[in-house]
Amino acid sequence: MKKQLIVVFVLAAGLLAGAQWLRAEGNKRPLTLSEYTVGSPQYVSAQSVWGLQWKGQDLISYKSTGLQHKTLKDKTWKDLLSLDELKALYQAKGLDEAFRSFPYSYVALPDGRLLITEAKRVVLLNEKLKQIESVLELPAGVQAQQVAPDYQHIAYVHKDNLYVADQNGKPIQITLDGSAEIVYGQAVHQNEFGIHKGIFWSPDGKKIAFYRMDQSMVKPYPILHVDADRPYGENQYYPMAGTPIHHVTLGIYDVETGKTIYLKTPDAAKTYLTNIAWTPNSQEVLIAELNREQTHMELKAYSPQTGEKMRLLFSEHNDIYTEPQHPALFLPNKSGDFVWRSRRDGYEHLYLYSYDGKLKKQLTSGAWEVTDVQGFSPDGKDLYYTSTEVNPLDRQVYRLNLAKNQRTRLTSEAGWHNPRISPDGKAFIDSYESQNVARAIKVKDLNGKVLTSLLDEKNPDANYLIPKIELGTIKAADGITDLHYRLIKPYNFNPNKKYPTIIYVYNGPHAQLVQNRFRAGESGWGLNMANQGYIVFTVDGRGSAYRGAAFEQVIHRQLGKHEMADQMKGVDFLRSLPYVDANRLGVFGWSFGGFMTTNLMLTHSDVFKVGVAGGPVMDWSRYEIMYGERYMDTPQENPEGYKSNNLLLRAGDLKGRLLLIHGTIDPVVIWQHSLLFLKEAVKAGTHPDYLVYPEHQHNVLGPDRVHLNEAVTRYFKDHL
Repeated sequence: MKKQLIVVFVLAAGLLAGAQWLRAEGNKRPLTLSEYTVGSPQYVSAQSVWGLQWKGQDLISYKSTGLQHKTLKDKTWKDLLSLDELKALYQAKGLDEAFRSFPYSYVALPDGRLLITEAKRVVLLNEKLKQIESVLELPAGVQAQQVAPDYQHIAYVHKDNLYVADQNGKPIQITLDGSAEIVYGQAVHQNEFGIHKGIFWSPDGKKIAFYRMDQSMVKPYPILHVDADRPYGENQYYPMAGTPIHHVTLGIYDVETGKTIYLKTPDAAKTYLTNIAWTPNSQEVLIAELNREQTHMELKAYSPQTGEKMRLLFSEHNDIYTEPQHPALFLPNKSGDFVWRSRRDGYEHLYLYSYDGKLKKQLTSGAWEVTDVQGFSPDGKDLYYTSTEVNPLDRQVYRLNLAKNQRTRLTSEAGWHNPRISPDGKAFIDSYESQNVARAIKVKDLNGKVLTSLLDEKNPDANYLIPKIELGTIKAADGITDLHYRLIKPYNFNPNKKYPTIIYVYNGPHAQLVQNRFRAGESGWGLNMANQGYIVFTVDGRGSAYRGAAFEQVIHRQLGKHEMADQMKGVDFLRSLPYVDANRLGVFGWSFGGFMTTNLMLTHSDVFKVGVAGGPVMDWSRYEIMYGERYMDTPQENPEGYKSNNLLLRAGDLKGRLLLIHGTIDPVVIWQHSLLFLKEAVKAGTHPDYLVYPEHQHNVLGPDRVHLNEAVTRYFKDHL
């Protein structure tokens, strides 16, 4: 009888507390999965000032009906160029147009003109005079393009060959043998080493440097397209670890003479050509040449006239690996000095070099990393950059005086800052966010003083029932290193309740999931799961980004070992929380996270009940060379390492429920990975579930992402 009275009392107290909570929350509701999903028409996000750019010393921004502008003294935006006015300019020029809204792909040039990029043309517009100055026409199906510094020429790739055109004449075909095997003017080396393009105009606009990639020695991987009346195949030339690499050379086309030469670079079978940069006088091309082992880099200068190597500027060596990611950045003061980014002292920092390659000095140092460089002041005396100096989860903005090595912090608010320096170097746009700020956009002077406020975005989640997000640290498996975590609880969290818990994992290089940003960097799926009654946990273990070389390189030759150990420290932490149901743990990850998810499910089947692995790497010997050999060496050099993390050999260890998801035309982690795991599971008598997304690449983007998130959500709700 006494026990019954206690139970009644507890229930009554709980009901009273629940009623009070409901009254306090009013008519609020949780956001739906669709409202949390990027790409969904219902996506709820922070407002912004779209297309915000400097236009001289003024500001320009986008709206669907036209462009608007303001000075720093103006309180309101003024119309600059309307959609109707733009249409009239196109019609007067005899250009067809089908604009439903003002084109958002524009760039405000330093001289005040506008460059508008469309799928079929590039238009140079002097909006002050309300006239179109030039039109560079493009054929349908252009594969890459780059406008010249004079904005009167454009180089582009069409049907695998490189062309150059101006506004007056017929396009000139530069190459003749382009094909699926011979690739011109596009990014090479699987987009590793910071390579995002393949066309590089000289500063004087008289020459074009371009990549030529011969893939004929790489075995093709067939991709099947099913969205046509009849399915058709396409070959992807995907160099796997331990196999021949594609051969890359750099061509130079002279616009005035019409002649092409190729630089006399080292053996293409053993060398990666990265971080292309022209010297300011257009007389030399700099290339960061990396050996296939990725242990030795040499920065060399070549003559664009003869193709000969002119000099070695400097070299870098690391017995584990070195990874050049940024080209030389020349100062605007015509001295020939340039800034180089490197991890040579263990952290990403800045170094000042003279034109002849002599190190003048290290510009930044410390147990933190430079994350981005925004450029120089017009006189070249100051450099602007963002870094993790204050906090690994933050991005703060600094001005660095090159002569004195004196850095000044320009942002005081905690969080993630994205600056844009004005052309005169006297102010900067500071767009930032944090856990407590959805988005704020200010214009500040170089002392950090606010000159004008463009946006103080109210939290778009304020009118909804939102999960509770906590950030903190735990110790890594080494017992020394701090790891940052993100813990998401349901909006109606009850500390006396036991919750099923999902670990969202990546833990690989080049990624940091835990951030001091709006919603703590969570994309949305985890927030919805929390509102469905789950705890969602993420920890950036050793191997992840922006914590220095030693933090990352511990994973070398043994991918999965230390990362797994750190994730299990996360499990230990979760088990210490009284509200976590340790018998209902799940794990979800994509790409490297898909590898980690599968590995955790196979290795710790007693811990994880349910897993979802998207685009998972299952066998590192079948992953691409540039990334795979950097972290694992070759299969011939490291057979035991490749064997130890080959999940195909362990398909029989699966005990829980595992859903594999893959895009059928994935060019990053080819479909073969999950298919082979499925094959091995059938042999072993284990039963993973399987979901494919036809015609999707490495991730499921756009409106279909709602379907993906729904599928993952349903899987955990059904089985966890």
